[in-house]
Amino acid sequence: MRVALFLTCVNDTLYPDTGRAVVRLLNRLGVDVDFPAAQTCCGQAHYNTGYRHESEPLARHFAEVFGEYDAIVTPSGSCAAMVRELYPRLGERARAEGRGEGLAATLAPVVPKTYELTEFLVDVLGVTDVGAVYPHKVTYHPTCHGLRSLGLGDRPRRLLEAVRGLELVELPGAEECCGFGGTFAVKNAGVSAAMGADKMRNAESTGAEVLCAADNSCLMHLGGTMSRADSSVRPVHIAEILASTEEEPAR
Repeated sequence: MRVALFLTCVNDTLYPDTGRAVVRLLNRLGVDVDFPAAQTCCGQAHYNTGYRHESEPLARHFAEVFGEYDAIVTPSGSCAAMVRELYPRLGERARAEGRGEGLAATLAPVVPKTYELTEFLVDVLGVTDVGAVYPHKVTYHPTCHGLRSLGLGDRPRRLLEAVRGLELVELPGAEECCGFGGTFAVKNAGVSAAMGADKMRNAESTGAEVLCAADNSCLMHLGGTMSRADSSVRPVHIAEILASTEEEPAR
């Protein structure tokens, strides 16, 4: 199996350690991972802000870069959802506008083989115990795209429950949005901040040291909220927890 890491813009720019954690984790499980250097944005930010046509060249480029791989793994529920849910819509809209079948045909091959990390681990590799060690009290936030678009269900929780030393505690209001929503946080800053504060207070109420999620964009929003409030809870991506071992512990 030829596997490629799609790191995403946010991780590449702000959270490269998450990408390194994915590679360490998959290597430990016997998977060789390529990192195509030509990868760029998948087009999600453009599409979600209303610039659908501007997202099409980015989607084409994604398909060209990753088309030869058997599986494309990303530590981002929102970017995985862009490929799986919205790339087909891009093709359908191009067809409806009389621009032919070209875009749909280009994008179709990458749609079914793009996986969010926890999907790939559970559904493709068939593992829930990845040999991780993480002696901390953790609560898990299911981000909107992972929860509603990808239907990740209990996959992340099953992986976390198998981590040695980890105490997983339930997050009140877990399925409520954290308030990020990409450009929503910019255009509706007051509402976004209030939603983030609610999520932070719910996390604090659990007594957890760590708030875990499968998408660093949401953790970035919540991390800023926590930092400004001097919260004792800290955000950590699930990939970094799953990559943690006694020899190479995550913080």
